[in-house]
Amino acid sequence: MCNIKHIKDSTINLDYIEIEDSEKICYAKIHLNLGASLQELLLNKHHIIKDLSPLTYDSTYASSILFPFANRIEDGVYKFGGKDYLLDINQAQENNALHGFVYNKTFELVEKKATKEVASVLLQYEEKEHTQGFPYTYKIDLKYTLTKQSLDLSVSVKNTDTNKFPFTLGWHPYFNTSDLYNSIVRFKSHKQVYFDERNITQGLRDFEINDEFKVENKSLDDCFVLDSNKILFETPDYSFELTSSEKDCFLQLYTPPKSNTIAIEPTTGVSNSFSNKIGLKTLKPNGSYYINWKLKLN
Repeated sequence: MCNIKHIKDSTINLDYIEIEDSEKICYAKIHLNLGASLQELLLNKHHIIKDLSPLTYDSTYASSILFPFANRIEDGVYKFGGKDYLLDINQAQENNALHGFVYNKTFELVEKKATKEVASVLLQYEEKEHTQGFPYTYKIDLKYTLTKQSLDLSVSVKNTDTNKFPFTLGWHPYFNTSDLYNSIVRFKSHKQVYFDERNITQGLRDFEINDEFKVENKSLDDCFVLDSNKILFETPDYSFELTSSEKDCFLQLYTPPKSNTIAIEPTTGVSNSFSNKIGLKTLKPNGSYYINWKLKLN
């Protein structure tokens, strides 16, 4: 039987959910007060996602939901609907706005379900105030579904404002492997995003990969236009398939300053998307956008 626990202690700033089956084959830990981010994941006894300590969450954005923009907005400046906007700068070194506004919000547990084989939680955050540089209200629902072999993450965004707004969406999970050098990311792409020294998109260039991308000792902070909504990650211990319900999507690969760890990030847009429009979407008042990411062990 799968069990769901909600652990909350405001005196020490704890607010998280644990999902675990009785045989301890699968486990998930979701921090509600860290943007409902998935901080630990065990599938079929393989530690897919681990705590990144001593790296901190505010420096890694580990497993955070990236909304209303994934990656960076140059100088926090953009134009939309003929108006100029200025976002708060939260990446001082590069003078950029980074990864949106949801990563540090507290989500509410709306619903939980558990059976012998499957457990799921529905989490929600509602923005009722107009944020600096993004004067719109919205509601985000996250549904995590866990089995012994898979994790399913569904994201639904509803525009509760009276005006349409621009957005991109992403997920920022870091995956653990016993040997990153001999791990492989498999995907299909014919275009790579290229950046300036501040990681701001300058355009697209030809990059042909039909399957195998060896990580080896590469230092990565790279983005690719995906030709397929399927990504494979193969390690010496396990392999999984990560799929997206969105056909037009991008892949960000990043190696943090922690051994045998890699961020494999599916996104719907690229850095500075509010200005370059690459992957940019708009959401009308009362409109909704839905995306599903599924991670399944092979």
